[in-house]
Amino acid sequence: MKALPAQMTNRWQHRDEPAPSEGTVYWHMLMRDYPQAVSLARQAQQRLSHFSGLHMTPLRWLHATTLIAGPAADFTEDQLVRMAEAASGLLAAMPPVTVTLGRILYHPEAIMLGMAPTQALAPIRQAARAATRIVMGRENPGDTPRWTPHVTICYSTSDQPAAPIIASLGHQLPSCDIQIDALSLVIQYGPERRWDWSTAATIRLAAKATA
Repeated sequence: MKALPAQMTNRWQHRDEPAPSEGTVYWHMLMRDYPQAVSLARQAQQRLSHFSGLHMTPLRWLHATTLIAGPAADFTEDQLVRMAEAASGLLAAMPPVTVTLGRILYHPEAIMLGMAPTQALAPIRQAARAATRIVMGRENPGDTPRWTPHVTICYSTSDQPAAPIIASLGHQLPSCDIQIDALSLVIQYGPERRWDWSTAATIRLAAKATA
């Protein structure tokens, strides 16, 4: 088991953030269409609401980051359309994936819901990577090969001891199963905390892309 953090730290203290006009293209599994996932995140956020220094993820934009495709300036609108079409073809025969949420993961910069089994989601990430490579001729060199699928409940915005937070939320919420049936191509503009997001396309597993 990964060691628990002793201290929460400010996620954005030393992080370069894009200007409001600058965007980043992501592949996300958006959670807003899964009521059980939203309910679980809401429950966790309510338990943490009396702590300062935590920035709660808006429930509308709860997500599991699948792949960072790269700066939005590198993509034309046509390329985004073709990436969605490529991902749709790759996922056309893949049925929805059942995963379990409930385990709490702690990081100095964030608190998350784990998604298990992680290997069940690997084909969705592989499709995102392949679709990006097919259209762009490359993958984002800054993307990390290691991937732990998770849904971020909140981000840390200050330095404070982690122990009281961990004691308040615990390590496990009531588990729920959801069926992941879509992958979204999302453009995020400006600093993360602005939540200035635009969904470029939604790819349904075992279906076609809808722009």
